[in-house]
Amino acid sequence: MEWRDQGVLLSVRKHGETAAIIEIFTEQNGLHAGVVRGASSRKIAPVLQPGAQLDVVWKARLDEHIGTFAVEPLRSRAALVMGDAMALAGLNTVCGLLCFALAEREPHPPLYARTTALLDLLGQNTLWPLAYLQWEMALLEELGFGLDLSTCAVTGAVDGLAYVSPKSGRAVTKQGAGDWADKLLPLPPVMLGSGTSDDAEIVLALRTTGYFLENALAPALGNRPLPPVRARFLDVLTRCLRV
Repeated sequence: MEWRDQGVLLSVRKHGETAAIIEIFTEQNGLHAGVVRGASSRKIAPVLQPGAQLDVVWKARLDEHIGTFAVEPLRSRAALVMGDAMALAGLNTVCGLLCFALAEREPHPPLYARTTALLDLLGQNTLWPLAYLQWEMALLEELGFGLDLSTCAVTGAVDGLAYVSPKSGRAVTKQGAGDWADKLLPLPPVMLGSGTSDDAEIVLALRTTGYFLENALAPALGNRPLPPVRARFLDVLTRCLRV
């Protein structure tokens, strides 16, 4: 069994004396793990940094085996996060959520394209928070937990949407919310592609998407807790944006 693809390196863990097991999100083969031999060498170790764009060849005797990777660097993103707390926290969160949420060996080409585009924006801190929010919404959509923000779930109205139902993930207007408003999640205009996309709106929106990551996606994956990097990222983002 053999294939060649490109992908984003998500995680690296030591395996034996000199090897490593890596997880990589590839364009055509999805999330895939494999062994890299000689990973601790001076030639390969600098290549195996989370966020790196790699050209990989995977080989195994049988498809169900973990197999081995031969890796070639295409693009390093280490310089984009060096000394930048927001960028580093963001990179760790993207890698952590993908490892957490994706089924192994299941392709997601649209999400892969969005992910590489997002990672290429690392370090551009005026653009990145909004781009990350849009990526997180796309992640929920790709995995079957997308929010329906087109019309009010109660009245059918398309204007005045102000809340999200925590049960259905559908938008609700203030009129439709009525006495239930305090039980609903906020729907900042930035989630609708409008408004000023200011820092406070983005942080508020990430608290709403975080609810669905924790209470819809995680239970579907066996009630595993979300990676702690996601909470840390929101803390770092809040401090960096001074919200």
